[in-house]
Amino acid sequence: MTKSDDKRVPALRFKGFTDEWEQRKLKDITQRVDGNNGNMNLPVLTISAKQGWMTQSNRFSSVIAGAEKKKYTLLKKGNLSYNHGNSKIAPFGTVFMLKTYSEALVPKVYHSFKAKKDINPYFLEVYFQTRKMDPQLRKYISSSARMDGLLNITYSWFEQVRLFLPNIEEQNKLEKLFDILNKHIELQQRKLNDLNSMKSALLQDVFPNTQGIKKIKLSTQEWNLQKISSIFKERNQRNKNGMLLSVSISKGVYPFSENDRKDNSSNDKSNYKEVKINDLAYNSMRMWQGAVGVSKYNGIVSPAYTVITPKKEENPNFYYYYFKNKRMLFNFRQHSQGLTSDTWNLKFPLFEKILIQVPSDREEEQRISSLFKQIDKSIKLSKIQIKKLTSIKQFLLQNMFI
Repeated sequence: MTKSDDKRVPALRFKGFTDEWEQRKLKDITQRVDGNNGNMNLPVLTISAKQGWMTQSNRFSSVIAGAEKKKYTLLKKGNLSYNHGNSKIAPFGTVFMLKTYSEALVPKVYHSFKAKKDINPYFLEVYFQTRKMDPQLRKYISSSARMDGLLNITYSWFEQVRLFLPNIEEQNKLEKLFDILNKHIELQQRKLNDLNSMKSALLQDVFPNTQGIKKIKLSTQEWNLQKISSIFKERNQRNKNGMLLSVSISKGVYPFSENDRKDNSSNDKSNYKEVKINDLAYNSMRMWQGAVGVSKYNGIVSPAYTVITPKKEENPNFYYYYFKNKRMLFNFRQHSQGLTSDTWNLKFPLFEKILIQVPSDREEEQRISSLFKQIDKSIKLSKIQIKKLTSIKQFLLQNMFI
């Protein structure tokens, strides 16, 4: 059902529901939760705007409650807390319901509360995710964030926030919808995390360590020690015409976009370097962090970048993955020229002297390259799926609530 008049109903609605939503204050439908029963052996939690409830030990590597733990609030399953800390994701704070634990201790500075009869607490959590109450929260905040990062909004002001409520049956259906959607997003995020972990592990196990040992062998052939200069040469051709490219840690070589960042270069690009398809380009000041990529384009890059091209019919993708190996990144740092305490420069005269071990079997290079390309493809597809599901969720948040 879609909205067809000026009634207090959402633009998009489940079939069979026609009643108007009722406007209520938060204080009329919730009750404050405060204090604890003295049990200090419960999980100690904190709220992350991005991930929701987390144990303090997972988020901060230890429990940071200290002596304040005695003042923490006992939260029971189904209760909610408003973390009035500002962040880029949630500038006016976030609300999360406790789902994972039957009981837990949470910081006293959170505004904790529970839903009254005929109010679905998960509905309230999702309602706050719509950001539709942000204008009201902004009005009640007396000033910007305090020194501890918390927004100056008291509980008495927080409970003045107004929202629109459907009957409990419609609340429950909304809960089921967003619970299913959130679980799909969580599963995709878990899959993405697993793929990234697998890739990171394989990068260490497929390529040889400093003793030339590989945990995973894709061939019986040995790897040979060579200088990079025997494999690559620097491409120093200058060209002022062509597609402007850039290099980053996450994207590798990609078409430059003003949406990503401002082009600080001058209009005179006569000193820019030419890049051909299958060339490798890297940021000489961030190579030790992995700012390297294989170009899929013919174009030009800033003279700040270094462009290298294979001397023979090498597999550029194999070396791209090789250069992402943590041991290689450390090697790049060791061979870089220090400019400042945190700035390192790896120009080609330094880069080409580095010794690496390469397979004598070209087929092994291809198998390794294909393996990582398939993992990257799966990672990309998983990111696309998360983006699609998140977009669907945002659309429904804006159209199924008032």
